[in-house]
Amino acid sequence: MKKLLTLAVFTLAMASAYAGGYRVSLQGQRALAMGHTGVAVVNSAELAFFNPAGLVYLENKLNVSVGGFGVFSDVTYQNTEFGTSSQTDSPVGTPLYLYASYKVTDWFTAGLAVYTPYGSTVEWPTDWSGSHLVNRIDLQAIYIQPLASFKINDILSIGGGPIYVTGAVEFNRNINRTLTDEQGVRSNVTIEDSGVSEWGYSVSAMFTPTEKLRVGFNYRSEIILDSTEGTATFSNFPNSPAVPANGDQGFSASLPLPAELTVGVSYEFCDKFTFAFDYNRAFWDVYNNLDIQFEDGNESLNPRNYENANIWRFGLQYDATEKITLRGGYYFDESPVQEGYFAPETPRNDSHGFTGGLSFQVTPSLAIDASFLYVRFEEVDASYDFYQENGQNVPFEGTYKSSAFSPGLGVTYKL
Repeated sequence: MKKLLTLAVFTLAMASAYAGGYRVSLQGQRALAMGHTGVAVVNSAELAFFNPAGLVYLENKLNVSVGGFGVFSDVTYQNTEFGTSSQTDSPVGTPLYLYASYKVTDWFTAGLAVYTPYGSTVEWPTDWSGSHLVNRIDLQAIYIQPLASFKINDILSIGGGPIYVTGAVEFNRNINRTLTDEQGVRSNVTIEDSGVSEWGYSVSAMFTPTEKLRVGFNYRSEIILDSTEGTATFSNFPNSPAVPANGDQGFSASLPLPAELTVGVSYEFCDKFTFAFDYNRAFWDVYNNLDIQFEDGNESLNPRNYENANIWRFGLQYDATEKITLRGGYYFDESPVQEGYFAPETPRNDSHGFTGGLSFQVTPSLAIDASFLYVRFEEVDASYDFYQENGQNVPFEGTYKSSAFSPGLGVTYKL
C-alpha cells in the first residue's frame, strides 16, 4: 500500500511540475504578435506584465488591456518496438489577462495585472499504454499583482509590486500497468487540490538613452506553492490487504515556481517600424527534487533534476496606416526537462514559436487587437526512467510529436 501511495503522490508532483515547466507564453495580444517581446516596448497596458517600469511612459492617464486566447494543442506518442501509438484529445484552453494603469502624477503611475502564466489541460485516451503515468490533468494558476511605476528622470524608470498566486489541480492516472478490480476495471487514483496560494514579487527598470532606443529589465521572483490539504481518491481497487482501500488519503508537498529574468531592447527606425528583442532566463535548477509528506507520517523524496532554460524572442511592428498596425515575430524556447525525465505529463521539448497579428484603431480611445501563435515542438525520442513496479525501474519511452495553435483577441482602451 505504501509503495502504491508513494507512486500516486509522486505522479501529482510530476503533474504540478507541468504547471510550472510548461510555460504558457500568452500574456498579451500585442506582445505575442511580436514574438512575445515586450520588456522594452511601450505601446499599451501590457507593460503591467512585461515591464511595470514602463507604465509611467504611457501618454494617457488611463490605460486598459484585456483579452484572451484559445489554445488548441496536439501530442502524438508512438513506440515502434511494441507497436503502440496514442494521441491526446485535450479540450481547448482559454488563458486570460487584464492589465490597467492610471497616471497619478507625471512621475508616478499605479497599475494592476491579472494573468495566467501557468496552466493547461492534457487528456490521453483511456487505458493507453502510458495510463499508469497519466490519463488526464487539468491545471491552473492565476497571478494577481498590484503595481507601481516611478520615473526617476527622463532616462530611467523603475517599477514592480507584490504577486499573489492561487492555483488548482485535478489529475487522474491508473495505479499501475495491470491492476484491476473484480469486474476488470483498471484501478486508478484521482488527485485534487485547490486554493493553493502564495506571495512573490517583481522588480523592473527601463532605460531610454535616446528617443528611439529603449532597454528593459524585469525580474519575477521564485514562488513556493505549499499543498497541505489535497486529497487523493483511490477507485476500483480489489478487496485485498495488499493494495489500498477505495477511498481518500491526504498528503502535503511543496513545489517551487522558478524565478525569471528578462532583458531586452527595442528600436524605432524608418518612422514606421519598431524592432524588439527579449532574452528570458527561467531558473529551473531550483527544482531538483520534491519532498512528499504522507498523512500517515511517511516521507518520499522524488528527483526532478530540471535545468535552467532560455528563450530568445524577436519581434517587429509596422505602423501601416493611422488605424492599422501590423506585427510579426519568432521565438525559440528551450525545455527544462533533462534526458530520462521526459514524461507524458509534460510532453514538451525545445520549441519554435511563430507569431503575427494586428491592431485596428476603432476610435481614438479604443483599439481591437488580434494575434496568433503556432508552436512546433521538435520531435523527440525520449523516456521517463523513474517509474517503479515491485522495486524495479520500468522506463516508459517512445517518440513524441507536439504542436499547438493559439488565436487571440483583445481590446486596448486609453483615456
